[in-house]
Amino acid sequence: MAWCDRCDRYFVSQHALEMHIANSSSHHYCSRCERDFTSPNALESHLVNSPNHNYCRECGDDFDDWQELDEHIEENHWHCDDCDMFFRNEVGLKEHYRQSAAHHYCGPCARHFGNANSLQNHLRSTIHVGRTLNCPGARCNKSFPSISALTLHLESDTCRSGMTRKKVNNLVKDIDTTGVITDRRLITAASNSRTTNTYATEAAWNGTAFECYFCARKFRTLDALNQHLRSPTHENQIYKCPHCQVKFVTLSGLVQHVESEKCGVLRFAMRVMEGLTAGLQKLLL
Repeated sequence: MAWCDRCDRYFVSQHALEMHIANSSSHHYCSRCERDFTSPNALESHLVNSPNHNYCRECGDDFDDWQELDEHIEENHWHCDDCDMFFRNEVGLKEHYRQSAAHHYCGPCARHFGNANSLQNHLRSTIHVGRTLNCPGARCNKSFPSISALTLHLESDTCRSGMTRKKVNNLVKDIDTTGVITDRRLITAASNSRTTNTYATEAAWNGTAFECYFCARKFRTLDALNQHLRSPTHENQIYKCPHCQVKFVTLSGLVQHVESEKCGVLRFAMRVMEGLTAGLQKLLL
């Protein structure tokens, strides 16, 4: 005869005992692992954590492999993969995304972002704030969502007003007379020196690519190399953050740093940037 210690009962055979354990409410049996647990919670913990199971906590189904489980959860449940939490409906899941510090989520767009900075950049983009800053340049009708975008436009040599990066630097020199965001030594030396245009020729070909003789960076075409040489890559870092003293080659680089709020300088520096924008507008009209 077979004996059940938990129920204090005899059974006529081992098979009868096994049927009892599998079906009795006093037992919580895992047939796959042939283990009996003392409570429903203990059995569920085993099903969730055992590598022998692919168990859905929400509906109690056990699947043959983890791919089937993932497909099941994706198709049938509202589940946060990062937090491993189930929700009753889509509204509950999206509200979790919106409120949880573990997520960087834009509710109106239903988009996730990798970090808080990326989310803030998105929220400040034209998708949400529109294009609110008009280019102050004569004959230019373009508008931009941020001061950094406007500044980058003025530096790009594409503004119909004829503004260029070098002209922007000279205007900033005239406006920032106390050197709050510029290195006066470098910006003064640059403006007083004769402009030199550097360009590459076919002699830059090294046998496999066109090579920059300043940084050894390689380019597939001569035009790409010359575009690199016209960029601010090899120019002096004439701009500085007034808070953390990080240096930048271009004004747009500094403004992007300020707008990112990485070093806590935003409120002070944005007043400076707004003053510069107003100054640029007066000079360009």
